[in-house]
Amino acid sequence: MEVKTSLLDNMIGVSDMVLLEPLTEDSFLENLRKRFDHNEIYTYIGSVVISMNPYRSLPIYTPDKVEEYRNRNFYELSPHIYALADEAYRSLRDQDKDQCILITGESGAGKTEASKLVMSYVAAVCGKGQEVNKVKEQLLQSNPVLEAFGNAKTVRNDNSSRFGKYMDIEFDFKGDPLGGVISNYLLEKSRVVKQPRGERNFHIFYQLLSGASDDTLKKLKLDRDFSKFNYLSLDSAAVNGLDDAANFRTVRNAMQIVGFMEDEVQSVLELVAAVLKLGNIEFKPESRCNGNDESRIKDKNDLKEMCELLGIEQSVLERAFSYRTVEAKLEKVSTTLNVAQAYYARDALAKNLYSRLFSWLVTRINESIKAQTKSRHKVMGVLDIYGFEIFEDNSFEQFIINYCNEKLQQIFIELTLREEQEEYVREGIEWTNIEYFNNAIICDLIENNQNGILAMLDEECLRPGTVTDETFLDKLNTICAKHQHFESRLSKNSKFLTDHSLPHSCFRIQHYAGKVLYQVEGFVDKNNDLLYRDLSQAMYKATHSLIKQLFPEGNPAKVNLKRPPTAGFQFRASVGTLMKNLKTKNPNYIRCIKPNEKKASHIFTESLVRHQVRYLGLMENVRVRRAGYAFRQLYEPCLERYKMLCKRTWPHWKGPAREGVEVLMGDLQIPTEEYSYGRSKIFIRNPRTLFSLEERRRECLQDLATLIQKIYRGWKCRRQFLLMKKSQIVVAAWYRRFAQQKKYKKIKSATTVVQSYTRGWQARKLLRELKYQKRCEEAATTISAYWHGTQVRREYRKFFRANAGKKIYNFTIQRIMQKYFLSLKSNMPSMSPIDNKWPNRPYLFLDGVHKELRRIFHHWRCKKYRNQFTEERKTVYEEKLEASEIFKDKKALYPSSVNQPFKGDYLEISKNPKYQKLSSAMDEKVLLADVVNKINRANGKGTARIFLLTKKSVVLADQKTGQVKTSVPLPDLDSVSVSTQSDGFFALKLKEGSASAIKGDFLLSSEHLIEIITKLHRTGAMAADREQLNIDISDEFLVQFKQDKVCVKFIQGVSKNGNSASCKRKNNRLLEVLVPSLA
Repeated sequence: MEVKTSLLDNMIGVSDMVLLEPLTEDSFLENLRKRFDHNEIYTYIGSVVISMNPYRSLPIYTPDKVEEYRNRNFYELSPHIYALADEAYRSLRDQDKDQCILITGESGAGKTEASKLVMSYVAAVCGKGQEVNKVKEQLLQSNPVLEAFGNAKTVRNDNSSRFGKYMDIEFDFKGDPLGGVISNYLLEKSRVVKQPRGERNFHIFYQLLSGASDDTLKKLKLDRDFSKFNYLSLDSAAVNGLDDAANFRTVRNAMQIVGFMEDEVQSVLELVAAVLKLGNIEFKPESRCNGNDESRIKDKNDLKEMCELLGIEQSVLERAFSYRTVEAKLEKVSTTLNVAQAYYARDALAKNLYSRLFSWLVTRINESIKAQTKSRHKVMGVLDIYGFEIFEDNSFEQFIINYCNEKLQQIFIELTLREEQEEYVREGIEWTNIEYFNNAIICDLIENNQNGILAMLDEECLRPGTVTDETFLDKLNTICAKHQHFESRLSKNSKFLTDHSLPHSCFRIQHYAGKVLYQVEGFVDKNNDLLYRDLSQAMYKATHSLIKQLFPEGNPAKVNLKRPPTAGFQFRASVGTLMKNLKTKNPNYIRCIKPNEKKASHIFTESLVRHQVRYLGLMENVRVRRAGYAFRQLYEPCLERYKMLCKRTWPHWKGPAREGVEVLMGDLQIPTEEYSYGRSKIFIRNPRTLFSLEERRRECLQDLATLIQKIYRGWKCRRQFLLMKKSQIVVAAWYRRFAQQKKYKKIKSATTVVQSYTRGWQARKLLRELKYQKRCEEAATTISAYWHGTQVRREYRKFFRANAGKKIYNFTIQRIMQKYFLSLKSNMPSMSPIDNKWPNRPYLFLDGVHKELRRIFHHWRCKKYRNQFTEERKTVYEEKLEASEIFKDKKALYPSSVNQPFKGDYLEISKNPKYQKLSSAMDEKVLLADVVNKINRANGKGTARIFLLTKKSVVLADQKTGQVKTSVPLPDLDSVSVSTQSDGFFALKLKEGSASAIKGDFLLSSEHLIEIITKLHRTGAMAADREQLNIDISDEFLVQFKQDKVCVKFIQGVSKNGNSASCKRKNNRLLEVLVPSLA
C-alpha cells in the first residue's frame, strides 16, 4: 500500500490557519512570518490559499512537483498553489462542476505569477495531442502579449497589471482544453499620457524602441532614444532585471503562436508608434481678431509622420485639434480650441487610441483561442484583478478598483458561507447561522441606482449647465451625509467639521479593508471620458486597416447624437456581469500578500502584512471557517492516520471505516461535543482536539519506531549471524581445499624430483653405453678404411703417374672457369644499353668467350629495354632510326635534331578553336602539322603556310584564315631535295604529267626539316601501292616553277637574318641561299 504524507506532517508553524491556536492577529502574523522565513510561502485557510511573494525563484515549481501534486487530496501534502489548481481541475473533470479561481491582492503581491502557475499546472496535467498542445500553447502565449500592452513598472511592482483580466478556459468531457475567452476590465489608460514619478508607461513602448530592428524603426519613423518622446518617463526607463529587447522578441513570437498575421502585427506596431508621435505634438496660442485665443501646432513634423503612419490627411487632423463641432438637433456650432483644450483633445485621442487598440487585441486573441466546437463545455475561470489600493492621492481609478474589491469580498463571504452550509447539509450536520460583517451596505453606497455615488456622478455628468468636481462633491455631501460609511468635511454631519485629516476637496469611505480618502479632482472628467466627435470622424477617414474598426462612431453616415455611456457606468455593468458569472461557478481563492515594499527577498515587514491581512479579511475568513467545525476529514484517511492509537483498530481494521473511527474515538475517550459524524467525514470542533490527537500519534509513532527498530536490529543481528556462520563454513571449506591442494602439490613436486633424478641417472648410463659402442664402431671403421686404402694404393700405384697430369690440368681449368663466372656474376654492368662498361678478362685464353658473353649480354639487355616501349614510343624511335639512316653524316642539321623529340602536331590542330574549320576539312588523321615558309621565286621571300601531312596527301593552308591553298596527293611526289648544310630549306618535286605539277614544285623552309622529310619518306615507304620517295641531298638542285626551271644554290657566309638562312634571287634562273657557318 502507498504511504501518503499529510498536511500535518513536519509542519513549520501551522499549515492551515483554521488550526491556529490561539487565534489572534499577532499569532496569525507570527505564523506567516515563521513559514516565510523557512521558504514556506503558501498557507491554507481551509480551501483558501495564502501566497506570500518571495521575490526570488524557488525550486518548488519543477515537473517533479507537478507530478507530486497530481491527483492528490487537497490536504494530503503541504500547502501549494498546485494543490488548489489540481483540486479545481479534478472537480471540473470528474464532477462536471464549473470552476473559478479568484486571485486577489495588492499590486506587487504576485497575482499575475499566480495565474501563470495555475494555467501552467493545468496545461501540464491535462491531455496530450497535437491539437490539444496547440490550444494549450495559445492559451499560455496570450499572457506575454497582454502583459506587454497592459502591464507597466510601478513603484510597487516592476510588472504590475494595469488592467483586470478574467479568462474562461473551456474543456471537453475528457478534461482536455478546447479554447478560452478573455475579458478585460478598466485599462489604466491615463498612464499613456502621464506616469507618476518613478513609474513607466506600458511595457510595449520601451520594448518596441529597444528590441525592434533598425529597419522596423525606420518604417515606423521612430528613434531608439526614449528622451525624444514626451509620453515616456525617463527617470525609470531602464529597470533592473527587465530585458526589454528580449521581451519584444518574446512578444513577437507569442503573437505569431496565438495566430496574428504579419500585417496585423505591423498594424499594431504602427498604432503604438502613432501614440508616441501624438505625444510629441505641441501647441502654441494665437490671438484672433475677435479677441479669442486659438491653438496652433508648433512643429508639424511629428503630425506629418503620424498622419503618414495612419493614412490620414494632415489638414483634417490639424483642424480637429483646433476646432470643435457641437451638433444639437439640426444645428452645428464650430468653436475654436485654446491651448489647454487642444492638449486635452490630444491626450484624449492618445488614451482612446491605445485603450481601443488594447480591446481589439483582446478580441483578436479571443478569436484565435475560442473553442471550435459548439457543444457544451466545462469551464474554469481565472480572475487576475487589481487588489485594494490605498495611496496618498486616491482618485477615480482607485475608487472604482476598490468598488470592484468590495464586490469580490462580498461574493467571497457569500460563496464561502454557502460552501460551508452546503457541506454541512451534505454531511448531515446541523447548520448554525454565523455572524459576520456584511459589506453589502458599502456596495449599496457606491452602486445604488438612485443615491449611489456612481449614479450621482453620472447624473452630474449628464445635467446641463456648469459641471465641476466641486458641484459633484456638494451633491455627495447633501445625499450621503448620514451614511455611516461616508465622511466629508463639508457634509451636514457635524462630527467631521473639525476633522483636519479630512481636506475640504475630498471625501472618505470606510471600506471593509479600512478608510480611504479620495481626491474629488478629476472625477467628472475621468468619468466622462469624452473624445471630441471631430477627432473620431478624422480617425474614421484614415486609410489604415485598423483605425476604422477602432472608431466606428466617426462614420458620418451613422452620426449618433446620444451621449456615450460613462466610464463608471461601463465598469459597473462589467463588474455586475462578472459577479453573475462567478456565482455560477465553484470558487477557489488565492490571496496574494506582499511581504515588503522593497521588492527584496527574506524581508518581512509586519506592518505592511498586517494591513493586507486586514483589508483582505483573512482573520474574518478564519473565524467563518472556525465558527462551526475547525477540521474535517474523510473517514478512510482519518482511520489510516490514527488507527495506531487504538489496539482494536491496529494494525488492520476489517470493517467499514466509519465504524473504525467510532471505535477509535470512543477508545480515546474524547468528549462527544468535540466532534460529529457526517456521512463521509468526521468533523472536529476545536483545533486543540486535533493537536491532542496529533500529539498522541507522535508518541505512538515513537513507540512504534522503537519497536520497529528493536525488531529490525534483532533481524539484522540474526541475519548477520547466519551470514557469518555461512561464511565461516565456506571459508573453512575453501581453507581445507587449499591445504589439501598445497599438500598434494608438495608431494607431487617431491615425486617429480625423485623421478627426474632416477631418469637422469638411467639416461646418463645409457648414454655412456651408446658412446662406448659408437667409439668401438668408429675405431673399427677407421681401421678398415686404412686397410682398404693401403690395398687400393698398392693396386693402382702403377697407373697413377701416367694419368695424373691430365686430371690435374682439367681440374685446374674447371676451377679457373668457375672462378671467372662467379666473378663475372658479381661485377655485371647496369641494364642501360648505352653503358659500355664490362669486366676485364682475367686470362688471355678466355678472350673469345669474354667478347661473346659481352655481345650476348648487350643484345639481351637491349631486348629487355625494347620490351619496355609502348607502340607510340616504338614509332618515335623507328622514325629517329630512319632519320639517322637518311641524314647521318649527310646533313649538317641532323646532329642538333637528335635530342629533339618528334612531336608531329605542333599546332594542336584538333584542339585549337582557330583551326576548327581546317580540322573538320581533313578526312584523315593528321600525321604532322607545322608552320612552314613557302619561298617565292620572284624575290626569294617566304610566306607563312600551314603544312599538314596525312597518309594520302600534303596540304598547304593559309595561316591566318585556315583556308586550304594546295593539296598534293602523295603519289604525285617524285622526290625531295635538301642541302647538306644546317639550313631548313627543302624542295618538294612533283612528277611530270601529274595533276599537281601544273603549278610547279614547292620550295619550303621549316625549323623541323628532319622530322618532315623523315615522316614523308616513312609514309611513302609504308604504302604498298606507291614507290618509295627519293631523298636528294645536294648543295645545288633544280626546282620547276611552272614553265621554268630555277637552280637553288646553297653557300656559306654571313646572313642578314642572323643565325638563320636567307634566300636571295640572283637572276631568273638562280636562287642563292646564304647559310651561316656553324661556330
